[in-house]
Order: sequence, then structure tokens, then C-alpha cells
Amino acid sequence: MNMVPDSAVFIEIGGDDKILSNGHPASQWRTELRHIPNLRNAISIASIYVQTVGIIWTALALRNPITYVIAFLLMGRAHAQLLALMHESVHRLLFRKRKLNDFAGRWLLGYMSFVNTDGYRYVHMAHHREEFGPNEPDIPLYANYPITRASFWRKMRRDGLGSTGFRMLRGQFVSVFNKKLPDQNVQQNTQRKIFALHTVLLILSVIFVNPWVYAMLWLLPYITVWRVMNRLRSIAEHGGLRADSDRRVTTHSVKQHLFSSFYFVPFNLGWHIAHHTDSGIPFRSLPKYHRQLRASGFVTDAYEYGSYLAIWRALRSRPKSLTNAK
Repeated sequence: MNMVPDSAVFIEIGGDDKILSNGHPASQWRTELRHIPNLRNAISIASIYVQTVGIIWTALALRNPITYVIAFLLMGRAHAQLLALMHESVHRLLFRKRKLNDFAGRWLLGYMSFVNTDGYRYVHMAHHREEFGPNEPDIPLYANYPITRASFWRKMRRDGLGSTGFRMLRGQFVSVFNKKLPDQNVQQNTQRKIFALHTVLLILSVIFVNPWVYAMLWLLPYITVWRVMNRLRSIAEHGGLRADSDRRVTTHSVKQHLFSSFYFVPFNLGWHIAHHTDSGIPFRSLPKYHRQLRASGFVTDAYEYGSYLAIWRALRSRPKSLTNAK
């Protein structure tokens, strides 16, 4: 049992002046799609910081329990925003100048959410070279779907209560002092930079506000809210699929709606079949590219899920009688 659609769902297209038979954009249109708008992307990064400061300031000013809860949930979105643009930098699509692209990807985006950007680039490129291949780094995250409802909710509880996030963050911290790691100098130096940055954030929180602001409105949302979001997004992208040269077999497609685009998959992260069909297209062009994939027949209603709720229901639809999954 898996999540691969019936082969009848996949229509073989003839190709046209914009979309080739394999779904890739034709060369002339691809050049248009690949434009990287430096200024707009810089504004996008700045907007994350402005939003984050504004949310924290509002929560502290109102001092209302409901406001704190909303701020807590929105901080999960802030991490999702940072890492969505870090992902863009990993593909070197954030800024045209590589040094600027990589600096922003590390110090302004990835490190802020405890991610070693260069390490992520290494494993993520393996993911794109062959989804579900022998070097696929993320198989443990989305293998064996669909699972039972009980198994699904156990995973959600572990993520939501911070068990997954704390374990992974502790592993990062311990790795700083682990002398047995391969390439330890590079890995450890990067982890030291990450924890040094967060030490500075904690100190700023202590000096200008109080310690709990960093702990409760940055660190805790990262190990709880964002972990839930990350798992839900990941399984909606590739859960239960398999290796194939046709990206429609390796990657799900989910119709995008206003709330999910705002909170759950910011910066067009949800247009995932378009991203995997041509990973060299910047995020701002993905909706246009996806529309053309639909117009050509490469993406159809029979293949695309109508919402994230629909795909999550399918991902937890395995009958208990078929598995003892945990």
C-alpha cells in the first residue's frame, strides 16, 4: 500500500512552445521564469524581521493570554518563512551574486532557525538528484505512508510537545564537542556560529526585554510549532511515494489556498511539483509555471489534491488490520 496514483492519472502530453513533453519549460520561456529579482527578495527577508519584531512587540504591549498564543503560533510561521527563503538560497536562487546569496542563506535565514545551510544544501541536492534514491536523506520522514490514524497522531504529539525538536537540537549542541565526527572542524565551526548567534539573541532579549521572550517566543515555537509544520509539509510533498523518472510519481501536488500559503507554506513553497520538475526556477515564478503545467495537462485534477486537509486524511488512511506501524 502506498500513495502513488494510478498510472491512468498521468497524461502523456505532446508539448508546446512553453511546456515540453516531460513537463520542463521550453528554453526561451525558462529564461523568463528564471529571473531573480534581487530587490524584491531583499525586501522579503526584511519583511520577516519586521513582522517578527512587530508580533513580539504587540504581544508584550497587549499582555493578553490570547495574544501570547497567537504570537506563539505566528513564530512557528516565522521559522517557516526563514527556512523557505533559506531553501531558495540553497538552490542559489535568492540573489544573483553567489556571495550575497550564500551569506544571506546562512546568517540571515538558516542560522536563525538552527540550520546549517551548507550542510542542508549538500543533502538537499541529493534529494533533488533522485527522490527516494539510495542517497535520499529524508526517507525516514515520509516513508511507509499511508499510516494509521493512531500512528499519525503519535507523530504529531511527539512534534507538538517538543520531543522531536528537543532531541534534534540537543544532538546539534552535543555535536559541537564531538571529536569523532567526520569533517568535524567544518561541522563544529558552523554549529558554534549558530549557537553563538543564538547566544547573542538571548543576551539581547535579557537586556532589552526579558529572557522568556527568546525562550517562549523563538526557541519553543521552533521545537514545537515549526516541527509540526515541517512534518506536515514534508509528508504532503512526498509521503508514501517512490523513485521514478516522472516527477509526478515522486512528488505530490496540492491545490494552494490563501490560509495555507500565508501560514503553512510561505513564499510559494507549496507549488512543489513545479519546483521538482524544474528546481532552477525561483519561487516567484512557480505559480505561473504550475498554471502552465495544468494548462498543458501535465498536472490534472485527478492527480492534484484539493487541499492539505485532503492529503493529510489520505496519508493517515491505512487500516489497523494492515500494519503495526508506530
